[in-house]
Amino acid sequence: MLLQDPNLQVWLYAHDTDMRCGIDGLASIAQSRLHLSANSGALFVFINRRRTMIKILYYSHGGYCLWCKRLERGRFQKVAGEGERRGLTWGQLHCLIDGINWQKMRRNKRLTTDFPL
Repeated sequence: MLLQDPNLQVWLYAHDTDMRCGIDGLASIAQSRLHLSANSGALFVFINRRRTMIKILYYSHGGYCLWCKRLERGRFQKVAGEGERRGLTWGQLHCLIDGINWQKMRRNKRLTTDFPL
């Protein structure tokens, strides 16, 4: 699995990506289109046009790592937002990988107390 550090920055490239790209091609997209350093240690997420494959590029311990997942059924969710890049939290990344649409989930109301107990 991926690095288990919830404090890592996660960047999703908002446009469709040609999944024939390898490490060098994805690192080039991160630097030229996202205007971020590909070896910063952040996770860069890329999804293909059919939304059936995801690749995650990151730099760790002196080298690039590439993680990928191809779905046999279903599609990865489209992430709402503006611009070429979208910041994701660690939890949102895991929801995206697992097929959970966190954008349409309702939050349950919680009891709040305005007085000391």
